Amino acid sequence: MAETVTPTVDDTPPPASTRRERRGWYIYDWANSAFQTTVITVFLGPFLTTVAELAAGCELGADSCDGSVYPLGIKIAAGSYYPYLISLSVFLTVFVLPVIGAIADRSAHKKRLLGGAAFTGAGATIAMAFVTGDRYLLGGALFLVANISFGAAIVVYNSFLPQLGGPDERDGISSRGWALGYLGGGLLLALNLVAITLLDEGDNPQRTLDLARWSIVSAGVWWALFTLVPLRWLRERPSVAALATGGNVLTDGFRQLARTMREVKAYPLTLYFLLAFLVYNDGIQTVITLASQYGTEELRLEQSTLIITILLVQFLAFGGALSLGALAKRIGAWKTVLLSLVLWTGVIIAAFRLPAEAPLPFMVLGAAIGLVLGGSQALSRSLFSQLIPAGKEGEYYGFYEISDKGTSWLGPLAFGLVFQLTSSYRVGLVSLLIFFVVGFLLLAAVPIRRAIVAAGNTPPRVL
Repeated sequence: MAETVTPTVDDTPPPASTRRERRGWYIYDWANSAFQTTVITVFLGPFLTTVAELAAGCELGADSCDGSVYPLGIKIAAGSYYPYLISLSVFLTVFVLPVIGAIADRSAHKKRLLGGAAFTGAGATIAMAFVTGDRYLLGGALFLVANISFGAAIVVYNSFLPQLGGPDERDGISSRGWALGYLGGGLLLALNLVAITLLDEGDNPQRTLDLARWSIVSAGVWWALFTLVPLRWLRERPSVAALATGGNVLTDGFRQLARTMREVKAYPLTLYFLLAFLVYNDGIQTVITLASQYGTEELRLEQSTLIITILLVQFLAFGGALSLGALAKRIGAWKTVLLSLVLWTGVIIAAFRLPAEAPLPFMVLGAAIGLVLGGSQALSRSLFSQLIPAGKEGEYYGFYEISDKGTSWLGPLAFGLVFQLTSSYRVGLVSLLIFFVVGFLLLAAVPIRRAIVAAGNTPPRVL
């Protein structure tokens, strides 16, 4: 009888990451942040809304539009088209990201996955050049592809983090990546705003629409171009599961995801941290999303003030991420994130007291948001990396990214309900305090050192 040969797995620790490799990882934050800032935050919403209004028969540049569009035969107000696309994108993302993470954990070629997702998203963004006239359906389809690909690439990208440094190094690595992302996203946005200022014709709404479209396209070009650097500099660092697998990566990924869903109860403290992040990050995302609306509707500020404040947030978030990263080195990431939530609570209280028609206080508050924003997000990412069982980085970051994107309806829902009951944007804003207070209490209750050990990892010296 022939002897059965069991495949051997090389359990030699992977080589330490090089400075070049880490820089390649940072550059992907620089690359993809252009999509988040230029496309999602500033240009895409107004652009697709205008295209949908044209399809509904409204005149370009009209002050209001009561028309409707009919995607798949469903009647939708033109002004609701983009918010519904966001909701559909979130719904699809919930199903896609954990699967992408599981496949990444089983693949020996994570760089290919990163490149495939990034170039798909960048290509869809560049293809917005063809969204002219009333082609709102094409614009919606391209946005769905781009946004889901953006999330998928982030999952694969984040899964490299635990392999780039030890427990005491990850806070700094994550903070530097996040900081560079804010700098890159802010730089491209500034360049686009300069171009619009020089080229726009105030009495020509078609010119304004065209400039917005090409600004969106520029983000896709930026994303694709700078993605080439991490694909060149990062090493393939396959997990033990990837080295041991001999089957189909796709089917094995689905099986692994199903197995993880059954076994995840073995790591209750990791899930508890994820719940805390879900709550407080939803508050953060809601503040970012609704800041412009609050400034316009409640504080009656000019669009130029809002744009300057967005740029201020972007560039100060660069320094904020590095500063809180340095603080985490002294007192630990867990304590620093808790401190950031206290600062976020102060931001909400200060925003409630802002006077109307006063640009300077609003910009000062934007500066405060920038200083605390990058650090709270970067350190949450690195802290979560300590709570992931070895070899399951992609899967767990898939769940993490869902809690980032897939639950961002909670804060806006609370804000909207309170506004509906009180007709006050200020009271609606104060309702967000509960996310930071409850998130703080949940995070403070996590025995973080014990949670790291329970996941099979070595805790950093300072937490």
